[in-house]
Amino acid sequence: MNVEPFINLRKSICFSILFLISIYCSGQETIDYKVHANIIYRFTKYIEWPETDENNNFVIGVLGDSPLNDELKDLTGNKQVGNRKIVVRKFNTVGSFAGCSILFISEEESTELKRITEMTRDKPVLLITENTGLAKKGSCINIVIVNERLKLEINKNNIISRNMNIASELLKLATIVD
Repeated sequence: MNVEPFINLRKSICFSILFLISIYCSGQETIDYKVHANIIYRFTKYIEWPETDENNNFVIGVLGDSPLNDELKDLTGNKQVGNRKIVVRKFNTVGSFAGCSILFISEEESTELKRITEMTRDKPVLLITENTGLAKKGSCINIVIVNERLKLEINKNNIISRNMNIASELLKLATIVD
């Protein structure tokens, strides 16, 4: 089997993530959640979840009021992860995130990170946050703005402890934290 097209596709996706991150300048007061949505969708190409029932949906949860919810719905409307349809669900309160493969925790809900980490411990849920320092406090991937640039902080240990794997290409684009 020729793996060259697969390698080229992964490189192409990797460069598109890098491009999205590099073009984002925060000269504005607001965050461009279209960029966030695109980056989060691209994570599905670089994170490997344990095998599950292929009949289940791939759920991306958004905790709290965030424009990201609508942006993710628009972006992922007819997309899949493998054979699983992507479904975006909004959660207004900390509770059952059963079935979530990705959970984005909005800045306003970030004070609940410790509780959410405990609730999802040992479950293959990729926790994504957007507030400085949260990758060290339980998040798997933290999207932050540093020097007017969008940056990724990845806590590889948090991802591995949740029985997921992360591609080295994504690690190269981020700051690794413990």
